[in-house]
Parts: sequence; C-alpha cells; structure tokens
Amino acid sequence: MKILIKNGYIVDGNKTPMYKADLLIEDKVIKKIGKIEEDVPRVIDANERIVCPGFIDTHSHSDLLNLVNPYNQIKIRQGITTEILGQDGISMAPLPKQYISSWRKNIAGLDGESDEIDWEYETTDNYLKMMEKNGIGLNEAYLVPHGNVRMEAMGLEGRAATKSEIEKMCEITRREMEAGAFGLSTGLIYIPCAYSETEELIEMCKVVAEFDGALVIHQRSEADTIVNSMKEVIEIGKKSGVKIHFSHFKICGKNNWKYLDEMLELLERAKEEGIEISFDQYPYAAGSTMLGVILPPWAHAGGTDELMKRLADPEERNKMISDMENGIPGWDNFVEFAGLDQIFVTSVKTDKNKDLIGKNLLEIGKIRGKDPYNATFDLLLQEENAVGMVDFYGLEEHVIKILKRPEQNVCTDGLLSGKPHPRAYGSFPRVLGRYVREQKILSTEEAIYKMTKKAAETFGIKNRGVLKEGNFADILVINMETVIDKGTYVEPTQYPEGIDYVVINGNIVLENGVYNKILAGEVIRRK
Repeated sequence: MKILIKNGYIVDGNKTPMYKADLLIEDKVIKKIGKIEEDVPRVIDANERIVCPGFIDTHSHSDLLNLVNPYNQIKIRQGITTEILGQDGISMAPLPKQYISSWRKNIAGLDGESDEIDWEYETTDNYLKMMEKNGIGLNEAYLVPHGNVRMEAMGLEGRAATKSEIEKMCEITRREMEAGAFGLSTGLIYIPCAYSETEELIEMCKVVAEFDGALVIHQRSEADTIVNSMKEVIEIGKKSGVKIHFSHFKICGKNNWKYLDEMLELLERAKEEGIEISFDQYPYAAGSTMLGVILPPWAHAGGTDELMKRLADPEERNKMISDMENGIPGWDNFVEFAGLDQIFVTSVKTDKNKDLIGKNLLEIGKIRGKDPYNATFDLLLQEENAVGMVDFYGLEEHVIKILKRPEQNVCTDGLLSGKPHPRAYGSFPRVLGRYVREQKILSTEEAIYKMTKKAAETFGIKNRGVLKEGNFADILVINMETVIDKGTYVEPTQYPEGIDYVVINGNIVLENGVYNKILAGEVIRRK
C-alpha cells in the first residue's frame, strides 16, 4: 500500500533544520521525500505539523506485556515505534525450567505476572520467536539480562562467581548475542546481579564487545557512592572494550546532589580515554521500580522464595530494619535518600492490598495500624514481592542539565501495571511540550534527534531513527503547538496530546488520535 504524507515540515532526525516536503511510503519503507504529485490511494494531510521518525524507547519494561497484550497502546500513543527490552539485568530470557517459579516472582514487580503464557521457552531465541508468532504492536529489540545469565550459570546464590562459573556466563552470553540481542544489561541493585564483582562483568562484556554490543547498566549506586560506582562502570568499559550506556542517568537524594558536576567530569574523562559512553533519561525528578529494592541485598539471597521466609521471621525483620535505618556501605538505601514519606506504592498483585495503591510507606503504616517498616514487610510478604513503587529523589534543574548533555537520549523506563509513574504514558511528549515549546531548553530538531537517530546509533539499530529514502516507515505527525504529557503522579494513566499520527512499518496505527488495533511491529535482531 502507498501512503502520501503532504504539507508537513520534515524533521528528519539528523538535526537538519526542518523543511517543508512531502513523504511517500510504499509497503514498509520510505520511497521518496520531496515534492510529490503522485496520485495514491491514501493521503495524510500533515497540515503544517512536523513529520519525524518514530521514537525509540531505549529503556522499556514491556517484556511480559508484549506476550499478553501485544498492542501496547500506552507506548504507541506517545509516539514510540521501537523499544528495547531486557533491561536492568532481570527480564524474561534466558530462563531455565527449574527456576521458573522463583524467577516469575523476582521480576513481577518490574514486568508484571501472568498465567496466560507458556513460561517454558528457556532461551532468548525462543522468547523472541514467541513474540514473532503472536505478533507485536511496535518494533522490539532485546538485551541479554545479566541476572538471567547468572541464574542459568550458578543459580540464585548470594555470592561472587567462581572462575568456571564466569566462563559459563560468557558461553551463555555468546549464545544469546548470537540469537540477535543488542547488548548486555545489568542492574547492580537487583538480585542476583547485585552479588557480582567487577571482574565478572568485564569478562562477559568482552564477549558483548565482539558483537559491537553495549553494556546497559543500572549502576551499583545512584546515591551516596555514585562517584565510585561510575568509576567501576568506566573500568568495565576500559578493560573489556564494550560500549557503555548508563540507564536512567541521575543523582538521588539531596545529600548527594553535590556530586553531579563530578559525575559529568567523569564522563568527559572517559570519552577522552576513547571509551564510548552514552545514557538515557526520563524527564522527571522521581523514579519508579519494585518496592523490594528498599530491602538490604542479603534479604534477597536465594531468590524470592527465600525472601518470603525471611519476611516471615521477626528476627530477620529486625535485622532489615537496622540496616535500613543505619545503612550498609555501598548499598543504595532508598529509605535514606528518599524517605518513608516519599516512597509510594503504585501496583500490587492481589485485591487484598489495592487500598494501599497511591499511599506512601508512612500512610501504609497508619492504615495497617503498625510501624511503617513492618506494614511494608507484610505487604511484600502478602504480594510475594510483586509490588511497584515511585520514589521522589531529585531536582528539576538536574533533569534539565542532564537533558542537555550530548550523551543523552530519551527513555520511559515505565512500569506498566497498577498506578504507574507518569513517565510510562508521557516521557517523549513531555520533552517536546515542556522542554522544547514551553522552556526552550532544546530546539525541536535537537529533541527529535535525541529521541530517534541518537538512540538508533547508540544501539546499532539499522534503517530506523532517520527519515531517509529506503529506511523503514516508522513515522509520526506531531502538533508542536499542543503536544504535552497529561499524566500526573496522582492520575498517571492519561494519554498525551499532540501525537496525531503514528505509522509503524508503513501501517497507520494512530490516525488523528484514534488508535487502530494493528499488530504492525517486528522483532529486530542484531545481524
């Protein structure tokens, strides 16, 4: 099918100044850009709006959702046409059959839970084939999750790996990279990644570097010890040759805000040493993850089943409270840097605790008639750790300073169940509405570049991210006078405004704000 987009201003993703032109789509690709008089069956009148590449979300948590509800309207309505799964070192694949039960509980707070799918797929290749067979709403790429690889190699023990176990991890990483993954992800606050030592990651990243992949890393600290944490990440890049991509780059807690300039200096020095460094960012001063991360790392040793036993033991609870109040060197203590009153529950698995959604941990203590720690432990125990949360940690001026950095591209990092962080619905429109139109922090061309070509180049995604003849037809029509996110922390599940058309692989998926239920996406594998 041919589609002609007329009367639009082309913002091509290259930071080229916008220009007026028509764009012709034939089948899945862009056939021509320029003055086009051809008579075609389907014409979109852009009506002076901008026409740009579809957005690429480099940090997504749609991994399970894509198998249960593959249409993913939440992402499409904010202009996302491609997303990268497998984040934070804990995701869907690989998944040995003997660990299915425990692993489902471990990832439930990030990716959700479902009995509707067959969990016995085992490898990344089979997981991607499941998406291909079922169909998907937008394009999906995948990262090898460090925690999954570690689990296959040595189980869920809370200890450093032996040399032979690291060799096994490297073999598994190679297998998954050969299946088409774009890199390795890790989350060094998540279990079992948190138990790894630097050398383990260096050796795995040597394999990833052979494929020109990236290490996508939620670093060991985003708070008190962030400077040393960044030095560790840079060391991994230097010794392995891998490209480094920091997930959701930020600094947490008012006592740590002073470190931002030193963090940026580390980026500059690393680039001078020839290390390729980039990062993504969601444009909000609050974060979101699973509530279980507020517990000390030792509490998670052995997996979620062992965590449940500890949460049921009063003596173990007292030890957790002591560590949460006094801290552990090198551990990001969310209660310390955000506060009990600034951590809010966003999702639960059962109806039993739905009254706690939207409440902070102090409020939960009052509602349950207990101290906030034990009320929180009860919640995690009853929900088998499948609880999401939002935490408030940052400053708007830091969001802006990071947004302007040349290493930056935009992401959502959106958890999609319950009452999520508003970034799940609005990250990309927020940048265009708030930081381009209203505050003029970025030009339209620069912002679009950060959402499209910058992301594609960082991960080696070919033939997407730029409006160019021969590239895949992932295209948006946006009203720059109205585009904005609508979700708030109180009512986050609101679709944005101003994303008028979304075309994915030559299919019109969103038309004048009306969603057409089409599975137009493709699984993208690194060649």
